[in-house]
Amino acid sequence: MPHLPPAPDALDLPLRWNNRFATLGDAFFAPLSPTPLPAPYWVGTSAAAARSAGWDEALLRDPDVLQALTGNRPLTGSTPLASVYSGHQFGQWAGQLGDGRAILLGEVDGLEVQLKGAGLTPFSRMGDGRAVLRSSIREFLASEAMHGLGVPTSRALCVTGSDAPVRRETIETAAVVTRMAPSFIRFGHFEHFCHHGMPGELKILADFVIDHYYPECRTEARWNGNPYVALLAAVTARTAEMVASWQAVGFCHGVMNTDNMSILGLTIDYGPFQFMDAYDPGHICNHSDTGGRYAFYKQPNVAYWNLFCLGQAMMPLIDEQEHAIAALETFKDLYPQAFARRMAAKLGFTDVQEAQKPVIEGILKLLAADKVDFTIFWRRLSHWVADSSVKADSVRDLFLDRAGFDAWLLSYSELLTHIPRALAADLMLKTNPKYVLRNHLGEQAIQAARQKDFSVVADLLKVLETPYDEHPDFEAWAGFPPDWAAQISISCSS
Repeated sequence: MPHLPPAPDALDLPLRWNNRFATLGDAFFAPLSPTPLPAPYWVGTSAAAARSAGWDEALLRDPDVLQALTGNRPLTGSTPLASVYSGHQFGQWAGQLGDGRAILLGEVDGLEVQLKGAGLTPFSRMGDGRAVLRSSIREFLASEAMHGLGVPTSRALCVTGSDAPVRRETIETAAVVTRMAPSFIRFGHFEHFCHHGMPGELKILADFVIDHYYPECRTEARWNGNPYVALLAAVTARTAEMVASWQAVGFCHGVMNTDNMSILGLTIDYGPFQFMDAYDPGHICNHSDTGGRYAFYKQPNVAYWNLFCLGQAMMPLIDEQEHAIAALETFKDLYPQAFARRMAAKLGFTDVQEAQKPVIEGILKLLAADKVDFTIFWRRLSHWVADSSVKADSVRDLFLDRAGFDAWLLSYSELLTHIPRALAADLMLKTNPKYVLRNHLGEQAIQAARQKDFSVVADLLKVLETPYDEHPDFEAWAGFPPDWAAQISISCSS
C-alpha cells in the first residue's frame, strides 16, 4: 500500500487514529492530500458530534484545527485517501465513480472522518473537487438534525468556509464539511468490484464489512451458514428501518443512487434533500429529477431496487440466486412493519394493532388531499392528546375537509380509549418533532452566512439537535413556511 510521505507541519492532536480502510489494498483507493483553501473561517461546529467522536469540543475553537479541517494542514496519524466505487445513477449504470470531492482522513474511536469539498481527487471526473457554502451548510445542519430526530445518519463535526470562488450556476464560495460515520462504504463499492471482474477484492470488501460491522453474520444459522447471504439480509433490514424513519418524518433524500446508499443503513450524502412542508406523496425535491424517480412515495421501492443491485453485485460470493432473493424479499415484510411501528408511535401507541391500519391510512389520505403541513399536523395532534384544554379546532383548522377529519378523529379517539392518554401524549411528543430543517430555514442560515453572520447556523443547530423540545425563543421556526419557500430550487449541483 503506498503511503504519503510524512508532512513536516503535521498537527499532532490527542486523537487515536485507526486507518482500517487503508489496509484493504491499492485497488480500493488512491492516497492523496487535501488541496488547501485560503483564509478559512469557522461557519458552524457541533459540540455534540465532537463528543460522540471522542473529540474535545475545545478543538473546534482551535485555529490550528481550523486549518487542518479545511485541508490546509495534515493531522499526525491520519492517512488521507479517496476511495473508488461505481454505481447506478437515476436507474442507469454510471460506471466508475468514487470520492470525487471527499477525502477520508482515517478513523477515530470507531468513526471515519471525511473532509467533503477538500479538492480534486482521481475520481472527480469533470468536477472541481470542491463544495460550496450553500450545500455545505445544508449538509452540516441536516446531518445533525437527522441525528436529533433519531434517524440513522452520518454526523457532521463542522463546516469551514473560505472566500475562494467556486463556479456552479453562478460564482459561489468554497466550504468544507467534516463528516463522520462508522463507515462510508456504499452499495457502489460492491458494484465496482463485481462489475470489473475482481472477485478477490469483492471478497476482501465483504469480509471487511462483516468482520468490523456485522460480525453476527459469521454465526447466523438462518442462511445455511453463508455469511454473505446473512450480510445481504442484514443490510436489507437496516435499509428498511432507515427508509421507514424517512417516511415517518417526511424526509425526501432526493438522489437515492446506489453510490449514495450506505452499507450500514445510514442516511448519507445530503444533497437535494427536503423535509416536506405540505404533505404530498408525489413530491419531488430534486429539480434535477425530471422523471420523478425519487419522489417521496417511491423511496421504499427505490431502496428495494437498490438492494437488488447490491444483491447482484454480491452474487459471486453468494452463488445460489434463490438465497440472495430470499434475503432481499425480507424487505417486503420488514419495511411495512418498521413503518407501521413508527406511525403507531406518532399516534401514541407503543405496539402495532390491526385496528390502527385504517386510521393510519385514513389520516395519510386526508393529509395528502388537503396538502396539510406534515410536521405541524402531527405536533398539534400531540398537544391535543396531551392537554384536555386544547380544542380539536387547532387540528381541524388545518383541513378543508372538516367532515372527513371529524370522522377520522372519532375513529382515532376510540382507539385512544384503550390506553392511558398521558402515556400516549408522552410518546407522541417524543415522536412528532416540533422542528425540522425546512428549506426556508436552511436558506435563511445560508443567506446570513454569506454576510459572515453565522449566528443563524448556530441557533438552528441548537434547535435541531433537540427538535422535540419546545424552544419558545424560536417559536417562529415551528410555524408555516413563507410563500417564497415554494420557490426554493434544490438540485444535485453543490
